[in-house]
Amino acid sequence: MVEKQDVMTQLDEVEDPELELSIVELGLVYDVRFEEKDEVLHAEIDLTLTSPGCPAAPEIMAAAHRAALQTEGLGSVHINLVWTPRWDPKIHATEDARMDMGIWD
Repeated sequence: MVEKQDVMTQLDEVEDPELELSIVELGLVYDVRFEEKDEVLHAEIDLTLTSPGCPAAPEIMAAAHRAALQTEGLGSVHINLVWTPRWDPKIHATEDARMDMGIWD
């Protein structure tokens, strides 16, 4: 049985090319949901970006799609680009990522 953490482990390999930090550490992956489609396990992944004008958006989304498909047991993946809630590194990023970005509480 595939679990959310399995997909998150694969997504942790994807980096934001400008910040050189994992999209998981940055908190850009908001949710992973599963559904069965024609006896194939499908994942819906809600992903946001650091800003609406992010020039690396296509690259990040494609890399996330490829990485998630590497999860054993998943047959298909769809990346949903979402803007709500608006990404805030002080809220969504891990402590390590905030430190790497120079954000101190």
